[in-house]
Formats: sequence, structure tokens, C-alpha cells
Amino acid sequence: MASIEKRGKGSYRLTVELGYDHEGNRIKRRKTVKCKGITEARKELAKFVTEIESGEYITPEKMLFSDFVDEWQKHHGVKELGEQTLESYRMYLKNHILPFFGSMRLSDVKPIHVMKFLTEAKRVNGQGELSTGSKQYLYRILRDVFQRAVDWKKIKENPVAAIKKPRAKKGEKKRRADVYDEDEVRELFIAAQSAPLHWRVFLSLALAAGLRRSELLGIELSKIDTEKQEIFIDQAIVRGENGKPVIKSTKSAASERLISLPASVNLELKQYITHLKKERLKAGDRWVEKEHEWLFCNIDGTHFYPTTPSTWWRRFTERVGVRYIRLHDLRHTSATLLINQGVHAKIISERLGHADIRITMDTYGHALKKADQEAADKLDGLFLGQEKQG
Repeated sequence: MASIEKRGKGSYRLTVELGYDHEGNRIKRRKTVKCKGITEARKELAKFVTEIESGEYITPEKMLFSDFVDEWQKHHGVKELGEQTLESYRMYLKNHILPFFGSMRLSDVKPIHVMKFLTEAKRVNGQGELSTGSKQYLYRILRDVFQRAVDWKKIKENPVAAIKKPRAKKGEKKRRADVYDEDEVRELFIAAQSAPLHWRVFLSLALAAGLRRSELLGIELSKIDTEKQEIFIDQAIVRGENGKPVIKSTKSAASERLISLPASVNLELKQYITHLKKERLKAGDRWVEKEHEWLFCNIDGTHFYPTTPSTWWRRFTERVGVRYIRLHDLRHTSATLLINQGVHAKIISERLGHADIRITMDTYGHALKKADQEAADKLDGLFLGQEKQG
């Protein structure tokens, strides 16, 4: 027997009865859901009954933290987080969070456990304490995971909310993104002349437009206007559940953007598009992709697997002897080069697709500070000139 009870505006309590226990008491499973109306609530009830009958439903008080993390990744992580962020979250979950909390019941985790975890967190090899920056990242992940548990009515309170974010110790420096300077960028482009054309264009766009790897893979020819020297970013290709590639919209409204390209990069892009169309004609029936015209694709027209660029990048830097930085750090390099050229932080924020300029200011604060000091030094020359005239 199953029933629905309206609890408040848009809130419904679902109840499924499973007979009686050995003492004659009714066995009930309850779940509160948010729905637009009774029709949607009935659909949720049908799903709830199916979960219980198939054995997939776990009562909140018995759910292990590790089981909830699986749900969190499936229903939140893959859908809401950017590719780079999700990969980073998964690494920290695997190496640090799950070994500590995995076997605990979700409802049993208290603020004292979170505090103990953050205090004692060690490096993966066990040698030395984690940096404050890493502990702050762990705090962020835990808070996100437990907040979803609260939102989904698995637990009543977020145990992380009662704990303050770890603070940097006196004298401890914040980790900065590893970027190329202008000389290293020139060295990179010289070395890239030996690489296939599509990878040269990939690197040019990564540096000129500051695009994420997933955004580069999601570019279609229809989103490029070489006459106006513009490229429209509105989707990305990421790794979804079980490693299967997923085409999704950009991570936020601000990430959907129109980016202007330098003339030299636009020319290279036009040449590559012409080359790509010739390759498609030569491929004939081997070109299996019919729905999309990907800018970066395999010989059959299908898009690259999400990790393919990173794998190529590591091998490429080793082969040509260019200093290795993460492929994602080319995006940081792009921002730093613009800062050094005196471009306003607001423009840089819009090109990068940051949801808030504060993200830009926080990420590139050190570079902005240096540029600010250089600007002050230039003004100093003017004032010194006035003093001499006086």
C-alpha cells in the first residue's frame, strides 16, 4: 500500500507500507519530496515504490557515506560541476575523504568528526600534513556533499556548517597557478610547429581565448565566425558516469560567452577549417558523425575523448623538451598574459567565463597586484617630473 500526504507548499510525504514486523507493527518507508503538483508527486511515489521493491532504496539512517557519495556524483556532480572541478573532487574523495568517512553512516557524521578529519589530514603517501589550501578544498567538498544530503532530506543538518574553514598558518603561502611567461609561450609555439595542425590550433585557442579543455572539445564549426573573428562558447564535452563522454551546456550562465580572437589565430583557424572539410570529403563513408561538426575530432568525425588532449599534451612536452605545466594552466597563462598587457580584470573575467569577477580577482590576485605596482611605478615617473619642474 502506498500513499501521498501534502505537507506544505510544493511538499509531499510519500509512504509505502511493507506489511508487519515480528511484533505486529506496520513497516513503513517514508520520503518527503518537492513537487509542482499532485501529478508529479504520484510519479515520484511510483519511483519510490520501484526503488523499494528492487532493493535500491536505503533508509537515510542506514545509508553509508560512501553510498551517498555515489548518489551525489550521479545526481549533482556530473550535472552541475565543471569537468576539471569534478575530476579534482573525485581525486580528493578517493584519496582522503572516503578512507575516513566512507564506512560511517551518513547520519552518524558529526561536527567533531569533520574537525578531527581536517586536523589530521595527511598527504597521500602519509608523509607530512596537507597544506591549508588542500584542507580548505577538502572542507569545500565535504560541505557541498553534506549540503546535498540536507537538501535531499537524507539528514537534518550539515555537520560541516558548524566548523570554520581552515585558516592559513602565519607565513604559509597560497599555491599559485603554474604559468608560462612570454618567452616560454614563444618557445612553445616554435616547438608546436612539429605537431599536427589540429593540435597547433588547439594550443592557440587555449592560450588566446583562455578556454577550458572541455569547452575546446565542445566547439562546433557552426559556432565559429571567422569573418567577425569570434567564437561562441555554449557547451562542453566531459566525462560522465562510468567514464562515458557527455555533451553538456557550459557550467554557468557566465560561461556561455562570445570571445574575440586575435587576427593571427583567426587566420590559422580558417586554414584549419578548410583542411578539416577536405579531410571529411576524403573520409567518405568512414565519416560516421552526422549530427555535429566538431572542430576537434577523430578521423571518423566523432569528438575526442575528454582526456585525449591531456594525454597528448604530456607526451608532446616530453618529446619537444618544453617545461611541463598542466594543460589547464594554459588557461591561467592566458589570463596572466592579459593582465601583464594591462587588460582590465572585468574583461578578463568575461573572456574566461567566470560567474563573478571576485573569482578572477582571487585566482589572479598575485598577478594583478604586480601589474598594479608596475602601473604605480609608471605614475611615479610623472610625479617626479612635476617635482623637477617646480
